[in-house]
Amino acid sequence: MSQPAEAFTAEPVLSVNNVEVVYDDVILVLRGVSMGVAKGQVVALLGANGAGKSTTLKAISGLLHSEDGEITRGNISFEGETVSDRPPEEIVRRGIFQVMEGRRVIEDMTVVENLRLGAFTRRDREAVKTDMDMVFEYFPRLRERSGGLAGYLSGGEQQMLAIGRALMARPRMLLLDEPSMGLSPMLVKEVFSIIGRINREQGLTMLLVEQNANYALRMCDYGYIMENGKIVLDGSRDELLNNEDVKESYLGGGEERRSFKNLKSYKRRKRWL
Repeated sequence: MSQPAEAFTAEPVLSVNNVEVVYDDVILVLRGVSMGVAKGQVVALLGANGAGKSTTLKAISGLLHSEDGEITRGNISFEGETVSDRPPEEIVRRGIFQVMEGRRVIEDMTVVENLRLGAFTRRDREAVKTDMDMVFEYFPRLRERSGGLAGYLSGGEQQMLAIGRALMARPRMLLLDEPSMGLSPMLVKEVFSIIGRINREQGLTMLLVEQNANYALRMCDYGYIMENGKIVLDGSRDELLNNEDVKESYLGGGEERRSFKNLKSYKRRKRWL
């Protein structure tokens, strides 16, 4: 989780370069987004609903076409090779795996079957078994419910299953889309704790999209803030945590803040715009 200072200037393993995304040939959603993620980092991408966070992840994982979206400018590279023109199945084989918003487990399959699905492209059966034991170590509840249908799991357990299924693919980079969505505060704390442990122990590179800025910023190495399809601010964890505008808009700081909605007029005078 906590990388040395030089990690922030390291060559990025993922580079998003001036990317524009259009939906239905007319709706411009991303407006020249550029960002990088270094190997072993947890990078947070923060912003309000509709800012373009999930679209950024889908552009990286190749899932835009399923929603009539396309990259119309810029490019995305992973480990030095362009992936923005590749189909999603090839991007998965290259090591990028996305955990979708809303968990998306296969409800009429068992926990074990869902996990095996994550290892579908692998042929190393003994290693798959070892990795399943690793997933059960991170998520003991899944071991207890391994033979049960995923549809009967709680929301928190389904989120654990979705992350575990991703780990079964042995990704080199994990894209996490709103892992705290719909979870109780206690479960949010538990899920983020496990995500941090996976990063520390596996050295797994992660790009985290999250509205819970408090948790995201406290566990990430570096962060980007997105508004209206653009990156408006970026910095290390400490830089963002100590930024007065970030405190007021995302961390609940400032005596006058009541809700994000009430900050719309303030947006015009933000120092980052």
